Order: sequence, then C-alpha cells, then structure tokens
Amino acid sequence: QVQLVESGGGSVQAGGSLRLSCVASGHIARTNCMGWFRQAPGKERERVAYISRHSFGQVLTKYTDSVKGRFTISQDNAANTVYLQMNNLKSDDTAIYYCAAGVDTLTTTPRFDYWGQGTQVTVSS
Repeated sequence: QVQLVESGGGSVQAGGSLRLSCVASGHIARTNCMGWFRQAPGKERERVAYISRHSFGQVLTKYTDSVKGRFTISQDNAANTVYLQMNNLKSDDTAIYYCAAGVDTLTTTPRFDYWGQGTQVTVSS
C-alpha cells in the first residue's frame, strides 16, 4: 500500500498563489507516477497534472489545458513529496484537490491506484 497525505490548501483571492504538497509513504517503489486531480461541486473529477519518472532519468510532466502556464508540478524524490505550485489562481480553480500515485508505462494513460484524502482550495473573485 501507498499512503498519501496532502497539505497546503486554503482560501485565496483571484490572482493569488498556493502550493500544495503531498507526502508519500509505504510501498512507493511500486509507483513511478504522481498526479494531482481536482473535483469541484457538481462536476466530475479532473486530472490537473502528473509527473512520471522513467528509465535513464527521464521525467515527464503533463497538464490539463486550463492550468498550463499557471500551475507547475514538481517532485522531491529524497523527501517522497510532490508539489503543485498554483499561480494566478482563478475562481474556476476552486475544488478539492487530490494527490494520487500510480504507474505510467508511456503506452497508455497513467493508472492511479492510490489516493490522498484531499485538500480544499477556494479562490474568491
């Protein structure tokens, strides 16, 4: 099992910034991919960004279009932590944000098997 604990959520005005953190523990060697998802009230869960590690040190990141240029996902392998730096926040970014871990084989969409409990992000206009 892999345990994920998010932190860093909160309330901010539009245009502001927040940084989410997710610390992983347990059998993390089973995973090579970590991502952030979000779910707003009345909406389906949406994948925001993910970062995956591959052979020869290759690191891949991917973002949903609505956050490109505003959000940055990064990882501190030594600390087993993944971050989501969110800048220029908009009211549409309001949601519960979930950290997830899984496997990216590069042949299909990454599979996320482990999930955190979520952290609320509220952006007021």
